[in-house]
Amino acid sequence: MKSFVELKNIMKVYGHSKSNKVAVLKDVSFSFEQGEIIGLIGASGAGKSTIGKILVGLEQQTKGSITVDGINLHTLSKKARRQFAKNIAMIFQDPYESLSSRMKISQLIEEPLIIQKIEPDAKQREQLVREALQVVSLDPDKYMTRYPHELSGGERQRVGVARAFITKPKIIVADEPTSMLDTSLRLELIQLLKSMNEQFGISYVFVTHDIALTKNFCDRIIVLHEGEIVDEGPTEQVINEPTHPFTRALIDALLILEGAKN
Repeated sequence: MKSFVELKNIMKVYGHSKSNKVAVLKDVSFSFEQGEIIGLIGASGAGKSTIGKILVGLEQQTKGSITVDGINLHTLSKKARRQFAKNIAMIFQDPYESLSSRMKISQLIEEPLIIQKIEPDAKQREQLVREALQVVSLDPDKYMTRYPHELSGGERQRVGVARAFITKPKIIVADEPTSMLDTSLRLELIQLLKSMNEQFGISYVFVTHDIALTKNFCDRIIVLHEGEIVDEGPTEQVINEPTHPFTRALIDALLILEGAKN
């Protein structure tokens, strides 16, 4: 039986000549089921964000295939891929740079519906925006007419979540969504994403360098090191029984941090 999402032998190489070719991903394969939360963990440059960008179509793999619900994304025409795009959304790392300062919150959240031609009726789009804001616990009457610079970092990131949610995606790639937030806001955002997973069955690919964030959020974690998977399994298993020196170093750092807090 095939998994909901399957990545097979994904390679990503930058550069064209032999002298400047850099392999960011090297034969990466993994799969996950609908509603599952996968953590992609690794240091900067490990390739984890590149996987996320390939999934949402912002980048193209050099080799390998991605299948979502039985559909091979590589074989889709450009038009079909655009139509399929509503199924995979992305939450970006920086809530300050990812939202245009010139657009109202309602316009920012509505934009994917217009780009992907999902809802032609303006009144219907407004209602969907209201519903999306309510999902992320922001009052539509208070926030729809405001601009990003009037919001806190936590509020901006919630707007980013609402924007990702507006197309009712099956998968959301969350690329370091908490890295620009303080500790309390990180926990609030994780709780929000978890509740959306439970309520709507959304699958997450949660990209992070912080293994601590995966402990109570991710069903499974995949550890990337220099473009290769070096550890993979249920979150508790990988944290308690790491097999690769890089993963053990991450766990040791986590234990030291937790010890310092206690």
